[in-house]
Amino acid sequence: MSRKDYLFTSESVSEGHPDKICDRISDAVLDAFLSEEEMARVACETFATTNRVVIGGEVGLADQSKLKLVKSNVDSIVRECVKDIGYEQDGFHWETLHIDNLLHDQSAHIAQGVDNDGAGDQGIMFGYATNETPELMPAPIQYSHAILSNLAEARHSGALSQLGPDAKSQISVKYEAGKPVGVTSIVLSTQHLDENLSSADVRELVEPYIRKTLPTDWISKDTEWHVNPTGKFVIGGPDGDAGLTGRKIIVDTYGGAAPHGGGAFSGKDPTKVDRSAAYAARYLAKNVVAACLADKCTIQLSYAIGVSKPLSIYCDTHGTGQVSDENIEKAVSLAMDLTPVGIIKHLSLRKPIYARTASYGHFGRAPMNDGGFSWEKTDLMNALKKSV
Repeated sequence: MSRKDYLFTSESVSEGHPDKICDRISDAVLDAFLSEEEMARVACETFATTNRVVIGGEVGLADQSKLKLVKSNVDSIVRECVKDIGYEQDGFHWETLHIDNLLHDQSAHIAQGVDNDGAGDQGIMFGYATNETPELMPAPIQYSHAILSNLAEARHSGALSQLGPDAKSQISVKYEAGKPVGVTSIVLSTQHLDENLSSADVRELVEPYIRKTLPTDWISKDTEWHVNPTGKFVIGGPDGDAGLTGRKIIVDTYGGAAPHGGGAFSGKDPTKVDRSAAYAARYLAKNVVAACLADKCTIQLSYAIGVSKPLSIYCDTHGTGQVSDENIEKAVSLAMDLTPVGIIKHLSLRKPIYARTASYGHFGRAPMNDGGFSWEKTDLMNALKKSV
């Protein structure tokens, strides 16, 4: 029997965190290639440090003229990302940073497997859903994201112009009878532009936004607050610490509340099952919970490079299932074609929809009219119910 009363902690990082800048750039480059050619194959990695951004990876386009066009625009793509995030400090400024573009053609040996509709790599992918929040996400990561997203919105609007782009949040959630009921500690470290601001000054600025984000009865007199606990945080972003694509995979997914396959998402086109199959697994798990077949659901998929069908499908409802896990495994395999081509078609993944996923989580977001976050739809509920 799993524990019902416990504390669980998750963290998030803002769009201005060094690693998230790199995720954003990698996905913006991916979007640029997909805008030119929907069948583009991209695996773009970004590294950022003091006033420098380095981009490398593989790209495959049928039209070489379009390949050259997008590669020539990478410089402006990078600068626009950094400008939009808000970096105009001496050690990292969108106008003055140096950019190294090392993108190259996709390996012919990788391409030959994908050309036959196979997976772009081997690997295991997990999807998870739980009914403890309206978004069917674990509460600690969902609210950690929401705190930073709301602070970023206020910063961009000018309401919190004292803050810089770099920030991290962390909350510890108290569970009783398996349900989240309160927050025992709140940690926020946020860059500020005025050197004279103390930790108390920063807390005074951000506390109203945090209180507005969390459920009203979750913060008590016993809740611990740690706002900028080391003191000043003026030097932020890649000038304070280097960044790299794909280093925040737990932030991107479920905050540690569920397994992760190990592969990062950002900068990868949907033929890479690290991304597309992880989206499919979340989609299936969310629909299982939305259909009230379980309170919690973990789905695992596995693939081999060059092979189209998944090697295995595994379901675990953590003892909350209304039907057997084996029946759910059969139902999800019937409800969706889980080959890479089937996933891409079902979720409409060959669109420039990825830059927006780089911050505040790939999951727990609202589906968009242009196809963004299509894996968050709950349109499989009836099919799953019928199957079981």
